[in-house]
Amino acid sequence: AAAAELEPLRTVVDINDPRLLFPSTSADPMPERIAALAAESEEAIPHSPAAITRCILDSLAVAYRRHVRTAAALADTSPEVVHVVGGGSQNELLCQLTADACGLPVLAGPVEAAALGNVLVQGRALGADLPDLPAMRDLVRRSYDVRRFEPRDGLDWAAAEARIS
Repeated sequence: AAAAELEPLRTVVDINDPRLLFPSTSADPMPERIAALAAESEEAIPHSPAAITRCILDSLAVAYRRHVRTAAALADTSPEVVHVVGGGSQNELLCQLTADACGLPVLAGPVEAAALGNVLVQGRALGADLPDLPAMRDLVRRSYDVRRFEPRDGLDWAAAEARIS
């Protein structure tokens, strides 16, 4: 909640930087890695837990924007919606920022998408009445609440993306 109150896109970093891949340790804490990336990019350095959280969420949304656009270009298609599943689907700010950054509605949920997909595929293999992917998706839609986030205008996501390119 505190992160949502902070200035948007104040600090963005390349969330795909390999230095962020490994778990945080007491000798190499994640907040210090994020601050170092911000300093290298001449971004404002986030100091508080809320500012670090906001930096991470804004940076994830910028990365999602980049990857959705790249995938669309490679597939020569125009996506109509972005699906956010797993743990990230529980973070309303992340889902809203993703909708804003991508300029597309976000459908958030279910949280246990990977496990559900596994169960559905195994059920189909064992003879359950799930003839194809649309049937499996329909079953999930009817079984789980999915929240929708509409994109809002107002922030220059392209400029934020350019700052980390």
